[in-house]
Amino acid sequence: MLRIENISKTYKGGKKAVDSLSLRIHKGDIYGFIGHNGAGKTTTIKSITGILDFDEGDIFIDGMSIKDKPIECKKVMAYIPDNPDLYENMTGIQYLNFIADIFGISKEARERDIEKYSNAFELTKNLGDLISSYSHGMKQKLAIISALIHEPRLLILDEPFVGLDPKASHTLKEYMKEMCQRGSAIFFSTHVLEVAEKLCNKIAIIKAGKLIASGETQKVKGDSSLEELFLEVTENE
Repeated sequence: MLRIENISKTYKGGKKAVDSLSLRIHKGDIYGFIGHNGAGKTTTIKSITGILDFDEGDIFIDGMSIKDKPIECKKVMAYIPDNPDLYENMTGIQYLNFIADIFGISKEARERDIEKYSNAFELTKNLGDLISSYSHGMKQKLAIISALIHEPRLLILDEPFVGLDPKASHTLKEYMKEMCQRGSAIFFSTHVLEVAEKLCNKIAIIKAGKLIASGETQKVKGDSSLEELFLEVTENE
């Protein structure tokens, strides 16, 4: 579903944020992407979603290059950043209908799913309010709902649990599992290693732009906890 082939990205000033990174995320995968701040996680994610260009390599989504077919790629994926940049002069319901219009979701389907997800994330009573009045957690919930209503085949998330209360975090995890059971794929960065260890069937660890470990979670971590493995490989590399 997602194929990253030897991508590299160097910023002005010579900082190499991503260095010949290759990964494969298949349908049904919940793939955790782990690394320190500045390791290259957000650069990689923004490259996957077409926000950032990259210097070398290519990224394929459902067999299509993000460079050659960016619109087609974006039709089948959704991206939730760690700090959602929403249209704050809209109300919550206006924003969700705007997203539904972009993805061509029918009136019946959007009404059903907006009700389903806004109830699940306890945002229904706030949908008539301006987004500018929302807390960070409420904006995060709205961004999640907007991603889920068009049923993406690939969901990309950058630190998705930051700002969410425990109930909303649990709800998101359950929907992530459901998506993958239906054949979608999820790729997300997180600092919460306990979540990655329990939720992800596969993980990748990145340091200074380089991939230093990847594969099935249990095989990668062995008899150690993911936290122990992460501290060991990031210190020793």
